[in-house]
Amino acid sequence: MNQATRYLRLPFDFDLAALQTDLQGLLPDQWVPHYNDQAADAGYWHCQALRSPHGRSDDILAFSNDQFLDTPLLARCPYFRQVLQHFKCETCAVRLMALAPGGVIREHTDPGTNFEDGLARLHIPIITDPKVLFWLDGEPVHFAAGGTWYMNANCRHRVENHSEVHRIHLVLDCIPNQWLTDIFNAAGFVANSLPKYGDPSITDANVSDIIAELRQSGSVAALSLANRLDAMRRTK
Repeated sequence: MNQATRYLRLPFDFDLAALQTDLQGLLPDQWVPHYNDQAADAGYWHCQALRSPHGRSDDILAFSNDQFLDTPLLARCPYFRQVLQHFKCETCAVRLMALAPGGVIREHTDPGTNFEDGLARLHIPIITDPKVLFWLDGEPVHFAAGGTWYMNANCRHRVENHSEVHRIHLVLDCIPNQWLTDIFNAAGFVANSLPKYGDPSITDANVSDIIAELRQSGSVAALSLANRLDAMRRTK
């Protein structure tokens, strides 16, 4: 039996110089620390929101029950807008994600962020280096600049930046439709038969209680996971 897909190179390449020109037009003080402060040390992992709930530039959450809209930052980036128009499917969160030199995103999972659960997280590296590695279920992989890469963030993963550059990716959360499904299948995608909620301990019988507990905790990371589980529950 073929092993399920952890990552996939899609057949889309973008103009690296144009990507970097748009990046240079953004203000350095717009970077927001990533809310998952348990996965990375402070000061290493930052984001800018190009599509977010209500179109707020400072809202970097990946999941929300609210509508995702373009932010003022995206309005300043003509080539980024061109890139988004290339994808003939709905996009939710669209973010620039930076990892500083020496930064490590510790191993974790992001339940619900795989194609089979109705979300395809695509990475378009803008600034990177061969010394920037993703580890997916123990397998190292480098996402080359200018290409388009799917990553199943539902598996165990970590990121290490052993280079001297700030690694910056444009990250799109896409909702699979027939167009994207055809692209994935043509690229060799193999479906993953993971548990419904990504964690075998979470079931239809207890997911409501888990969502309530997460929301009661009040932390940003817990609220994000609660919204993610709620979205998965609604779409199943």
